[in-house]
This record gives sequence, structure tokens and C-alpha cells, in this order.
Amino acid sequence: MKAIVIRRYGSADVLHLEEVEQPKIRPDQLLIKVHASSVNPIDWKTRKGMLSILTGNKFPLILGFDVAGEVVAIGSQVTRFKEGDAIYGSTSFPGGAYAEFAAILENLAAPKPNNLSYAEAATIPLAALTALQALRDLGNIKSGQNVLVNGASGGVGIFAVQIAKALGAEVTGVCSCKNLDLVKSLNADLVIDYTHQDFTEGNVQYDIIFDAVGKRAFSNCRKVLKPNGVYVSTLPTPEVIVQGFLTMFLPGQKVKFVLEKPNSQDLVYLKELIETGKMRTVIDRTYPLEELAPAHAYSEGQRTVGKIAIALS
Repeated sequence: MKAIVIRRYGSADVLHLEEVEQPKIRPDQLLIKVHASSVNPIDWKTRKGMLSILTGNKFPLILGFDVAGEVVAIGSQVTRFKEGDAIYGSTSFPGGAYAEFAAILENLAAPKPNNLSYAEAATIPLAALTALQALRDLGNIKSGQNVLVNGASGGVGIFAVQIAKALGAEVTGVCSCKNLDLVKSLNADLVIDYTHQDFTEGNVQYDIIFDAVGKRAFSNCRKVLKPNGVYVSTLPTPEVIVQGFLTMFLPGQKVKFVLEKPNSQDLVYLKELIETGKMRTVIDRTYPLEELAPAHAYSEGQRTVGKIAIALS
């Protein structure tokens, strides 16, 4: 099969299209003919060696976590899928989705939303699961609460705004001027242009502040966080780790960071949101697999609006 392979850490130039063997599936896995994947920051961070403490120096590596495609073979223990099923889901760390075929665990896959193309479905798993688990599991979001999403036009932020609305919250989205209309179209109740207004200097207090881009420190946000509010970040900075530990044992405001845990139950929940019109994806650009290097470079520029899709067929 064709796959994008790295044989060392480095810039986007280390991504090479090669012919490699198809993965062999275990009894609890599915073999997927990949129709689409997407680019997430963790992909290029892994490529650059920023996660080498986890990945080590074993090469070659095929990166990519998000996958949408067709089941072509199932392991002996698989019970929920059959050959020919259209699915979406996540590969296991450190990836494997940037290829014509991928092996994924049955419990990391779900039926593809019926109203999405493969490319659209492939942009959902990692980013939307991150948003869902940050708000529901860490933020303990409740209907009627006041929620702020910083980075509301980014890959995680677009889903966070919609999920918070679906769960009954009043949602404020923070983004740049050029993305105000987009975030409004995601049903945000209020949109703040961070180039003209600093939400941390406002008079409104929030039950949950979700920093979906990891750019506003808790120390800046705490004055606009309610006394029992929760600050959640996607970036485990030293401050977030220390404050998270301290607030775990103290009453009042809590600090947490989200580490996405892929699972089929949450993917099914997201599928229901999508099919009932409560959530959609936003695709900034779509690249073929052969152009993964410029796709990574574009993502690294951190100006992506929504998601970057990788189409294989």
C-alpha cells in the first residue's frame, strides 16, 4: 500500500510517500480502506520529535489519528462491524491513518455519520472528542451555564461552541475579526474579537472557560471565572499542571487540562449531534495524501479555520 512515512524527526520535508506492507490486524481490530484523514497539531508535533519521550526512536512511523473509510476485514473478536461498513474513528498512538489502509481497534470506531462525506467525517474524531470531553467530563457543563471558548474558530473550538450549545449553555466565542461571522454561524450567543477586546478585562463571569488553543493562562482568566468555575486548557503548561494539582484539593475554582480519550461511545454521541443538525464541521482546506507536507506546513502556521482534511479517494 501507499503511505506517508517518516524515518527521522524533522520538518515537513521528512514526510515521504512510500510503498509499505499493509498492517496485519489483531483479533480486536478492523482493517480499514482509508478514504480520508485529517491534520491535527499532535501529528506535526510528533513529526518534529516533540513527543519523542513517548514515540522513542523507532522508525519508520506512519502518523495520523483521524480516519474515515470502509471496513475490508475484521478480527476474530470483532462483533459490531462487518466488511463493507462505513466507519470513522481513531488509530492508536502514534498514528497510522496517513495510508491507504489502517488497523484500528473496534472500540475506537463508530458508524460514519450518514450525512457526511468521508472527508468531512475524518475531521471529526480527535478535535470533537477533545471538545466534548473538556466540556462534559472536565467542565461538568450544565444547561444554562455561561461558557466561553477561546479559539472558537480553530479545529477544537468550532466543535466546542456547538457542543456547548447542544448541552444547553450560553456560549461566548473568542476569535479574530475575520472569523466572527463563522463563529456566529455555529450558534454562539456572543462573539468577541480578541484584536479589539480582551475578554479577561470584561465584567462577565463564566462557569467554564475552555482555552481551546492554550493561549490564555489561568492567572489571566481567573478574575472572569466564577468562584466555583472551571478553567480547561488543551495545553498542559507548567502553570496548568501546578494549578491543576493545587485546585484539586482546594475549594473554589478548578484548573484542568484535557487529554482526549478516543472511544466508540462518544463517537456515536457525536454522530447523533451531526445527524440531527446540532453540529457540523468546517473544512479550511483539503489536500491529497501526496501533499501531506504542505498540509502539515499550513497547520503549523496556526491560522487554520476549522480543520484540514486529507483525501485519499
